[in-house]
Amino acid sequence: MISKKKVEKLIAERIEEHDPNLFVVSLTISPANDISVELDKEEGNVSVDDCIKVSRNIEHNLDREQEDFSLNVSSAGLDKGLRVFKQYLKNVGREVKVKLNEGGKLQGELVEAKEDKITLRTTRKERVEGKKKKETIIEDQVIPMNTIIETKIVISFKR
Repeated sequence: MISKKKVEKLIAERIEEHDPNLFVVSLTISPANDISVELDKEEGNVSVDDCIKVSRNIEHNLDREQEDFSLNVSSAGLDKGLRVFKQYLKNVGREVKVKLNEGGKLQGELVEAKEDKITLRTTRKERVEGKKKKETIIEDQVIPMNTIIETKIVISFKR
């Protein structure tokens, strides 16, 4: 089986040389040597060129004669949840949905991300005594990372 450490080293070499803003979200190697790498960028989006450069560095430095393998290098994608801390940092200011351990769900703007917690700004309409119209209540909620099952970016096409 191909060593995960070796693949990590090859990825790190290319990232350092090509674009230090890139980072690895996921690296898996199956027992059949199916290598899957997901990348993201601290600023901006992962390009096809970014994926090609990382892919070529891995492919050119592993010997198919010694061990056959398949390789897939892609961007992390918006449809998947945030999985590493750098993704939380990158997405501060965006609307996210958070699924919690105890079954609750929250949606709001990710206003802060720290290693151990995130802060989510939520809004809701609530009737206030003595007023005819519902008022918008804005609340910042601090959520410990260890209580989060999943955080996904809310994709919106509104302008």
